[in-house]
Amino acid sequence: MVHVLRDGTRVRIRPVEPGDKSRLQHALGQLSPESIRRRFLAAKPALSAAELRYLTEVDGSDHLALLAVLEDDPEQVVGVARCVRLEPGGDVPDFAIVVGDPVQGEGLGTVLAAALANAACRVGIRRFSATTLADNEAAERLLASFATRLRHQAFQGGVRELIAELPDCTDGRLAA
Repeated sequence: MVHVLRDGTRVRIRPVEPGDKSRLQHALGQLSPESIRRRFLAAKPALSAAELRYLTEVDGSDHLALLAVLEDDPEQVVGVARCVRLEPGGDVPDFAIVVGDPVQGEGLGTVLAAALANAACRVGIRRFSATTLADNEAAERLLASFATRLRHQAFQGGVRELIAELPDCTDGRLAA
């Protein structure tokens, strides 16, 4: 599905596929150090082969992942959203999202999060857990934009956990 961002950029949202390894590696190299720190909670100069397998070989049930690519350049990844159940069939998967620097603030995070929440709904997921830096207000605003309830749990070292309750599902999609 194609989405038009606030600045007119057209992006296509699609599931991550095993063939996306080089696209993800390239996309990581395009992120600013601050965007990398906010996504990975630390510096991350590259993804290992094992990490690329983990990030691209997803099962669509316990590990869901979506890519946003430019419509006119589908090799260019501009965002990724994923949730991973920490145990098969688990109740609260870990949620993570990253939006490329050139399109930050243009609404892509909201579009990706909504698409991921709908995909999660279809496989019975009703909550997301997100581990964020305590100063990552953008992540909190994003989760609050679709959560029916957002709980904060403080961690040490400037890291916190946010638990987002998803809206009720109707026919496999989130209720409006």
